[in-house]
Amino acid sequence: MELMIFFLIITAGTLITFFIDDISRKLTGYAAFLTILTGIVYYASIPMGTVWQMHLLGFDLKWMRSPAGDFFAWIVLGLGLLSLMYAIKYMEGKARLGYFYAAFLVSLGAMTGVTISRDIVSLFIFWEIMTWSSFLLAIYKAYYGVETKGIKYILFSSMGAYAMLTAIVFIVHYYHTTDLNTLWQAGAFGFSRHWFIPAFMLFGFAVKAAVMPFHVWAPGVYTRTPMAYTSVFSGAMSKMGIFGMLLIVAGLSRLDIGWIRFILGWAGGITAALATLQAVRQNDAKDLLAYSSIAQLGYIVTALSTGTRMGLMAALYLAVLHAAFKGALFLVAGAVEKQAGTTDFREVSGLIVRMPWTFFTALISVIALAGVPPLGGFVGKWLVYESLITETHSYFLVIVIFFASTAAFLYAYRFLFGLFLGQQEHNTEDVHEASWWMLVPMLVLSLVSILTGVFPGLVFKPAAKALSDLHLPSDGWQMSILHNAWNNGVDTITVGSTIVILFLLTAAFITLKGRKNTRRTGTKDISTSGEIPQPDDNLNFQSGFFQPFERAIGKPYRWSMDRIWTDIGTSLAAFFRFLRKIYTGNAQTYVFYVIVFLIILLLFRKQIF
Repeated sequence: MELMIFFLIITAGTLITFFIDDISRKLTGYAAFLTILTGIVYYASIPMGTVWQMHLLGFDLKWMRSPAGDFFAWIVLGLGLLSLMYAIKYMEGKARLGYFYAAFLVSLGAMTGVTISRDIVSLFIFWEIMTWSSFLLAIYKAYYGVETKGIKYILFSSMGAYAMLTAIVFIVHYYHTTDLNTLWQAGAFGFSRHWFIPAFMLFGFAVKAAVMPFHVWAPGVYTRTPMAYTSVFSGAMSKMGIFGMLLIVAGLSRLDIGWIRFILGWAGGITAALATLQAVRQNDAKDLLAYSSIAQLGYIVTALSTGTRMGLMAALYLAVLHAAFKGALFLVAGAVEKQAGTTDFREVSGLIVRMPWTFFTALISVIALAGVPPLGGFVGKWLVYESLITETHSYFLVIVIFFASTAAFLYAYRFLFGLFLGQQEHNTEDVHEASWWMLVPMLVLSLVSILTGVFPGLVFKPAAKALSDLHLPSDGWQMSILHNAWNNGVDTITVGSTIVILFLLTAAFITLKGRKNTRRTGTKDISTSGEIPQPDDNLNFQSGFFQPFERAIGKPYRWSMDRIWTDIGTSLAAFFRFLRKIYTGNAQTYVFYVIVFLIILLLFRKQIF
């Protein structure tokens, strides 16, 4: 009953938040924040192992607070709380706040529901609530471009949902149960007899995790959803796809099935590499982060596909890190957008003096993303490499992943330089730092990136419990060569403390220096070696710095999965228009069809019967 009360708290808070917008728009955000805060406090009080069951329409629904579900539930609730706190000021002055916050709360409740579901019917129900509530937020900004991207998102989500529903139908038909534990024991998720069941489930989860070639919905949705929710979209909702894949991997672990892991691993590797190349060429910070998020999810999918000790541990570790640094970076982009009016590198730059604490968040998050020690990204990527080399011997896949990781430095530099380190534009002279309601969530997420790198046990211990809960190997961290060199000892405390102090001193220096009157320059106020630049010449680093790199790898940029899907849709539309001509509505035509069908049956009756 305790789990049901949690959802009643979220539901009641959602209704209050929606209707309070008609009374006072200023209270709407606070009501949503207090709702999720109350829900978190109550959820934390529920004992581990608490079960709630009911029989509905012939199905046995089962919810349980378990270590595996808890690992992902806290990603959702923690990031959701910080994002709602950020939204209070970010969404200030916006219209339809009741609509926005209500959908926000419903999506958080649904994602939590996915993590506590111990039967596939409950998981599917919460999955659909999560999809539709996030769709409402994806089309919150009402204009044509948003609606088009939203339709693409709901179309691909529907494809994934139908695949999952098909798998559920086969499971009920062949195994006569929907309980996850029973299905693992029966081999339904182990490819023992019916390989298409986990294949359908993996397809549905891969869509939500934006695995190529099913990623085309993500860039548009991530950039056009309000950044307060995009941090959750990228940092938490994508992890529901990872959570689902983990459930399937738990079934695969009971059998030695190499080809499915091979496909999944290379899908993750290709996703990481190609999405990284797309991120490098973006001129807008939001577009860059969207492709970067897809690329980072590719690392997690690759690690998960190994099914090995270090691979599984790396996947869960990177799931937390990705939620922290990518959530922070989307919040940074939202802060720049609100304060400067745009996130286009060609229109805004040099904000390090104007927004020093936002820059501090961006710097920490970019370092974590790039995998530079001693922040968490280094530990996670090292485990991925070590798993692929020593446990699965996937040397070519290591090369692909390493290329993606190295190329990530390019877009990380572009993001940091483009918004903060370039020459300051004259039209940004009046820009000032974001509200502390927005800064605190960003700084907290930055602190997570630091602490999880210096003290990886903060993540590895709950990750080990989660893997044990699914009967998967949980000693991956102890097997890594980093274990003895990177433990919670005096050295790491000293290094971590020194890094924090240096960053804080740097941020304080930038803040104090920014108060002095300094000469302002624009992006084109640079030396041209005596040449006279023309009015249309764009000489700034933000837009042309990577042109040689783009020319060197021009072929991948000519590929467009979005165009391929569009062509498939166009072909299907033409085929259906042809079929429409067959169904004329004329009764005589239909009688003719019946006669032709009967003649075919008579001619081939021996072969058919």
